[in-house]
Amino acid sequence: MQMTLLTNPDLSAGLAYKVARIVYAHTGGKTLPLVEAFTSMIKNLSTKTGQEISCLIRNASYFSVLNPDDKNHSCLNVSADDVKFQMCVRTAQRMLSGGLGDCCFGATMFHYSDNIPDWAMARGYIADIDGILFYT
Repeated sequence: MQMTLLTNPDLSAGLAYKVARIVYAHTGGKTLPLVEAFTSMIKNLSTKTGQEISCLIRNASYFSVLNPDDKNHSCLNVSADDVKFQMCVRTAQRMLSGGLGDCCFGATMFHYSDNIPDWAMARGYIADIDGILFYT
């Protein structure tokens, strides 16, 4: 008996879930505008740094939720059938397919409004969406 390994030829599906987990952990899937802005910021950052999105989303210096001591780290383990997470997946799929415009005005950096890092002191934010401030 011969067995054949079946594989999913759409490699972007797995990447969309990985991006969506980062987006969900940082945004909580609060609103579609926030999810779209955060997702497009990932695309902007990839373009600016020349890093592939698949590598970029593993970098804890950009995405603090990857650190085990981050308050939102456990959100990376969101259930795949969570409604807000599914919104993040659909948005990530749109971004990866080129169907999501720049929803954060060119931003490549962010922070939560309740915690202002030193680097943000000398900059002006360009968008404040649901408690996340975006910067270029």
